[in-house]
Amino acid sequence: MTNSDFYPIIEVIDYDFMIPQLGRRRRIAALLPHDYYKTDKFYPVIYLHDGQNLFDEHAPFGNWGVDKSLALLSKLGKGDIIVIAIDHGGDQRIKELVPYKTPKFTESEGDKYIDFMMNTLKPLVDGRYRIRADVYNTGIGGSSLGGLISLYAGMKYPDIFGKLMIFSPSLWLSSEVFKAAEALDHTFKSRIYLYAGGMESPTHLQTVEKLAKILRKKESSNYEMAMKLVTNPKGKHQEVFWADQFPFAIDWLFF
Repeated sequence: MTNSDFYPIIEVIDYDFMIPQLGRRRRIAALLPHDYYKTDKFYPVIYLHDGQNLFDEHAPFGNWGVDKSLALLSKLGKGDIIVIAIDHGGDQRIKELVPYKTPKFTESEGDKYIDFMMNTLKPLVDGRYRIRADVYNTGIGGSSLGGLISLYAGMKYPDIFGKLMIFSPSLWLSSEVFKAAEALDHTFKSRIYLYAGGMESPTHLQTVEKLAKILRKKESSNYEMAMKLVTNPKGKHQEVFWADQFPFAIDWLFF
């Protein structure tokens, strides 16, 4: 059988989904296992931001090729997962994904956006699809600001999101994220896949390694928490590098 035989089913939940917390609309899509409608299995789920960059062939900056990676994983027997792709808000993207107010970013809607995910989108997804809705089977992930908001959500709501896929997080935005990591205690039991490239900015890798050092301390005192740091010295702040990491992150986080 070829990879195409394992290609995920892509369903658009709504092209114009209303986000009441923000008063805005956008496309929400689900990528289902290729045999979803031929089984009665229940699946883990991961919510990913910047949906336009996940599988659209005409994305202006390239895409992660999530559909192709899921097909390959499925062929290897590791494709039993549902991906929910949330489009970003275009010129509203930054303030939607910023969890902390700063002198530069005075508009922060990150909490409203995460509230939408937890209290509007997740209940809908849990009711529509065969989802393992517990924390150990619920992930969140993204890159850049999407990585930052995912990390923020995972640390603030560890009873909701137990698997965190954090690619090239925008840690430069605020020192608050380091304080939140320092404050984690033994009740934090999530798995975190953390990735950074060495050519993203002069200080990017250094700040991600600083975060990883904090998380490793927490991991050593909490046997239920796990953190994996992956770096690429030649990695740039681009979709192609996050695409390379996606299948490895899914494998480590869920399988």
